[in-house]
Amino acid sequence: MPPLRRPNAKAPEGRSAIFGPRRDPLEDEARFLRSWFERPLVTGAVTPSGKMLARTMAAYVDPRLDGPVVELGPGTGPVTEALIRRGVAPERLILVEFNPDFCRLLAHRFPGVRVIQGDAYNMRASLQDVLTQPAAATISSLPLFTKPLEQRLDLLNTAHDLMRPGAPFVQFTYAVVPPIPARCEAGSYTADRSNRVWLNLPPARVWVYRRP
Repeated sequence: MPPLRRPNAKAPEGRSAIFGPRRDPLEDEARFLRSWFERPLVTGAVTPSGKMLARTMAAYVDPRLDGPVVELGPGTGPVTEALIRRGVAPERLILVEFNPDFCRLLAHRFPGVRVIQGDAYNMRASLQDVLTQPAAATISSLPLFTKPLEQRLDLLNTAHDLMRPGAPFVQFTYAVVPPIPARCEAGSYTADRSNRVWLNLPPARVWVYRRP
């Protein structure tokens, strides 16, 4: 994985000038918990991704490659922040989020990022008016295990159709098994996994799928 790169421009108190209001972890956890109680199959997790997990996911994105970076299910934005700190310009990020409250929060928190309120499982329809060139990567925090395998495979194939050849589809999971089969007999994709991120609560693993 390419080394992490942090933006050089910094605002007072060491915060990057490209970020909006500082993220409050306790407030974000409360938002997630409330959203989970209201729509458990949509939100999937009761807490946002931790910093180490977010950094692990972002590390699979090469900011030097051309094209937008699509994030599915960004929630309150921990992975979005990690991507920007990785060196991905906010203007390149396209966030697809179902929850309207999270959409407003993301737009306020990350100036310059494009936020789309839509169904991430229907990527083609959600991105048809905004994705004007093949994406450089797709980063997903969607709760894939709440969907049947056929729908998960359809999401993966659609993401690859909308990305440049060899671009990564990055997905985390709390489960010990992959969210999408690690091996494809048809050879339509390859899969790699990270070490388990024990510092996340609960511990998680990142899977990266590519189309050869």
